[in-house]
Amino acid sequence: MSEDACKLSIGGHLVRNTAFLAPMAGITDRPFRKLAERFGAGMVVSEMIASNALAVGNHEMARKLGKPGSLPHMVQLAGCEAEWMTRGARIAHDAGADIIDINFGCPAKRVTNGYAGSALMRVPDHAMTLIDAVVKATPLPVTVKMRLGWDDDSLNAADMARRAVAAGVQMITVHGRTRQQFYKGSARWELVRAVVEAVDVPVVVNGDIVDLKTAREALRQSGAAAVMLGRGAQGQPWAVAQIGAGLAGRAGPATPDGADLVALVTEHYEDMLVEYGTAVGLRAARKHLDWYTEAAGIVLAKPDRNAFLNNEDPAEVIRQIGTIFSSEQRAAA
Repeated sequence: MSEDACKLSIGGHLVRNTAFLAPMAGITDRPFRKLAERFGAGMVVSEMIASNALAVGNHEMARKLGKPGSLPHMVQLAGCEAEWMTRGARIAHDAGADIIDINFGCPAKRVTNGYAGSALMRVPDHAMTLIDAVVKATPLPVTVKMRLGWDDDSLNAADMARRAVAAGVQMITVHGRTRQQFYKGSARWELVRAVVEAVDVPVVVNGDIVDLKTAREALRQSGAAAVMLGRGAQGQPWAVAQIGAGLAGRAGPATPDGADLVALVTEHYEDMLVEYGTAVGLRAARKHLDWYTEAAGIVLAKPDRNAFLNNEDPAEVIRQIGTIFSSEQRAAA
């Protein structure tokens, strides 16, 4: 099956396969999304962007609007006030967004304490005012990412999804946990089926999907149209494409190794220095370098790991990347 055989669309935007990269604050920035897209991810989503900060000209929020490549540009907005969501959606539209996603799922206290993210699952009527505001603000397709509910006593994702679609939302993504679970326990993919049965738009299942086997099982249990990878893509931006290809019955990209892996990690590192500037980029890149070593099965002694991750000389870090991720080094580990 070719990529062109995928018929799933979001508001008229055809996607090339049914594996998407999840929005993750501080992780799915433009450099990371660029790599995931290049390998063949079906769709990539921006980091969560605070609508109020974006609306008042915050540079960091504006930076997050950067488009990584040629896929439809999907931008995720978070907020709790219709005015800010309206202004944020219009700014995103003017900056080149093709799709606006609304965050009803982030469990972080700094977000939910401001009555945004998954806190909106507790106030459905107010959440719908935000959807209405965004749908009316631009002609772009609007989607929503949510959790199963706030806790096990309020599993209201199906009802929220039904109301959201009635208000104009064209795709729903559901992380198979409640807000109170955070990332503990297991994602309950089977509970996403109630959402699938409640709406007539594509539903995407998210949570604990790390490979083709878990992707297939998540789809089987949920009945969803697509899967979304979050933490499973950390340190391996090719994983989304591999799963998307596997679900379509074709071979995906090979896992980079040796010189290819060195080149990839080096490119990602250098791109982050450009994206953030050297001082901030050095710090922002550390977690990615750590994830790359973990995904590659490289175990560094603590002093060596600290020397690698905390080095503030870009040229030296690039030299270390060439040594650590080379085939010879990995064979000796």
